[in-house]
Amino acid sequence: MQSTPQQNMGPQQSTGLPKVKGPELNDRDRINDILATEKYLAYGYNTACHEASQEGLFQLQMQCLSDVQKASRDLFNLMHQKGWYKLEAAQPDKISQKFQQFSNYRTQFPYS
Repeated sequence: MQSTPQQNMGPQQSTGLPKVKGPELNDRDRINDILATEKYLAYGYNTACHEASQEGLFQLQMQCLSDVQKASRDLFNLMHQKGWYKLEAAQPDKISQKFQQFSNYRTQFPYS
């Protein structure tokens, strides 16, 4: 049996196709998960504040809601700074269109 010399291929070149992400979590995944949890907590605390039956309980829940909102904002800023949470600049004509749309909704409110 003849043996053929093996060539050292070196690193494989990219084919231009996107790489498939493996199952491991990276920093972006972790922070995104924490941000989603903070949003969920804010929703819950907001509801709890609306339904609090005692002033002391209301004040405690308002403080928790404020803390969660600050944490959410800090996480958003971190993700945005790292380029992990991209925002699309709104075009002036789209802003005008949405403004008109929601202005028309106002006429449907029973107490305007």
